[in-house]
Amino acid sequence: MVMSFVLIKTKPGKELHVYSRLTNEPEIKEVYPLFGEFDFLVKIISRDLEAMGKVVIKKIRIIDGVIETITLNEIPM
Repeated sequence: MVMSFVLIKTKPGKELHVYSRLTNEPEIKEVYPLFGEFDFLVKIISRDLEAMGKVVIKKIRIIDGVIETITLNEIPM
């Protein structure tokens, strides 16, 4: 299992829509609204780095209103 955190920047006015979509994805375990450069910090748990990448690319980045993501990965030891 791999745990990752993703910082998400949204278009102004799209925050509630993005939040709603994020909270409906099973791999996304926690969603934290932020104030500042980024609008959300989400925690993802996935089986491996490839699966985590698919969540970011195919489930987060495609949400209408998401304009930028930065992914921080846990490195399994």
